[in-house]
Amino acid sequence: MYYDYHTHTCFSEDSEAPVDSMIQGAIAKGICELAITDHYDPDYPDPEYDFIPDFPEYHKMLTEKQAEYAGKIKIVKGLEIGLQEGALDETPTMEKALAAANAFPYDFLIGSFHCFCGYDLYTADYSKMEEKKVLPDFYTHMYNCLKAYKNYDIVGHFNVVDRYVPFELDYSNCMDIVEAILKMVIEDGKGIELNTSSFRYGMGERTHASSEILTMYREMGGEIVTMGSDAHKPEDLADHFDRAREILTGHGFRYFATFEDRKIKMLKF
Repeated sequence: MYYDYHTHTCFSEDSEAPVDSMIQGAIAKGICELAITDHYDPDYPDPEYDFIPDFPEYHKMLTEKQAEYAGKIKIVKGLEIGLQEGALDETPTMEKALAAANAFPYDFLIGSFHCFCGYDLYTADYSKMEEKKVLPDFYTHMYNCLKAYKNYDIVGHFNVVDRYVPFELDYSNCMDIVEAILKMVIEDGKGIELNTSSFRYGMGERTHASSEILTMYREMGGEIVTMGSDAHKPEDLADHFDRAREILTGHGFRYFATFEDRKIKMLKF
């Protein structure tokens, strides 16, 4: 049985998958808990993308599908919230994030970072940035956001920046910031995920979170981990989940996390 805690439907700007196709695909793959975590990225810097779901319809869908599929699969009512510092109007971005998190009885919330310092990771012009500053700037941004914002359950694809930077990764000057983030996550009772989209993006063994981050997190006493495919279409659900289990158990994790009504339940691998 699989527990996929990071998925997207047509309520996300970057997915065209009908909700029922995702749920039925999950049932066919033996997934027993499916967290639907569509995107909410307030003040996203690329004007071509509007990562703002139709919240009334989204909330209605989550409630109805949870009831409709009861007994066949557990639908976990979720949201992936993109966190940023600053504001594009009179309301700070993280105030918008907090308002959305509090507006519905979600089971599970992902706090993610798709942007930093006014750039979105996908379209940023890295050729105009100083290479040695990109990773420290990204993780400093993450630290500042998570210091101010606490209404989330796990940090999504912790090192997602690795997917986009066009140069060789050098974490030698930012592992102290990563350690500080992990310390704060643990102290706040939050967790991180193993997001298997890294395999679809051809990153090999450079997983989200990476081996060194998983190792540090576990050695610091971190225990809360979820597995998420980040699927935007049914065929990617539970992608590489057997490998994900091997990776997590190989790093010393004996349990993985599930959620209901924002309450955590740990299950043994």
